[in-house]
Amino acid sequence: MVWFDLVIAGLFEVFWATMMKLSHGFSQLGFSIATLVGMALSFYFLSLATKQLPFSLAYPIWTGIGAVGSIVVGVFFFKDVISPLTWVFIVMLLVGILGIKFTA
Repeated sequence: MVWFDLVIAGLFEVFWATMMKLSHGFSQLGFSIATLVGMALSFYFLSLATKQLPFSLAYPIWTGIGAVGSIVVGVFFFKDVISPLTWVFIVMLLVGILGIKFTA
């Protein structure tokens, strides 16, 4: 259950970052509220995960999910252009996240 909480926290991080983009600098009320709700839920689930997982494990995995997830959202929904070399580093980030998880 603790890993579920951590993944949910990471997904809410992607959610709030996406909503922040859609809020256009917090000028759109609905998306601004969604950003704040997403932040609160992300931090809540992270706090649940850190009750049982070491902080040095939970935090980098949480931020990694948020980073990779935000890249995926940017590419597929906002049509961001990522160079092939950048994709190599994204894969390295994923390998690093998995490495942290499996060696902790």
